Amino acid sequence: MAALLLAGMLPSVAGQLVKQDVEGIRNFTRVDATVACAGATSVEAIAELKRQGFAAIVNLRLESEAGADIDASRAAAEAAGLEYIHLPLDGGAPDPAVADAFLAAVTDTANQPVFIHCASANRVGALWLIKRVLKDGWSVEEATNEAKAIGLRSEALEQFALKYIADHR
Repeated sequence: MAALLLAGMLPSVAGQLVKQDVEGIRNFTRVDATVACAGATSVEAIAELKRQGFAAIVNLRLESEAGADIDASRAAAEAAGLEYIHLPLDGGAPDPAVADAFLAAVTDTANQPVFIHCASANRVGALWLIKRVLKDGWSVEEATNEAKAIGLRSEALEQFALKYIADHR
């Protein structure tokens, strides 16, 4: 697998994000030993996640999204021995309750290492921004830089994350 270190590309990002090419997974980014973030993930790639040592998958995709076969993904995860957590997040109208559930899921040590994905990693980046500030004590600037390196591109999702943070500090 080819890896690209992002450390140094964004001077405010703490740690070292590692981009990897994983067949069937779009925009795979290893954040640290306990988490990886990504975009669209094929059902066929789920067994590879287990081989890489993940314990759980958090899927943020809506059932209505093209290519998001939630039932097949859940079945593949269960067959591989992975916990499967579906937290559908609508990027156009994000629900704070999904952020609440996300924080609970990713901070639960029983789910670690955890693989988090949506279609592009945009929604993943937004929720990861929230986690970094509220649970890890990062500055908003540092967490935003990392979230963008992971895949956050939507101004609306960034604003959602910042409002959620402000409301929960």
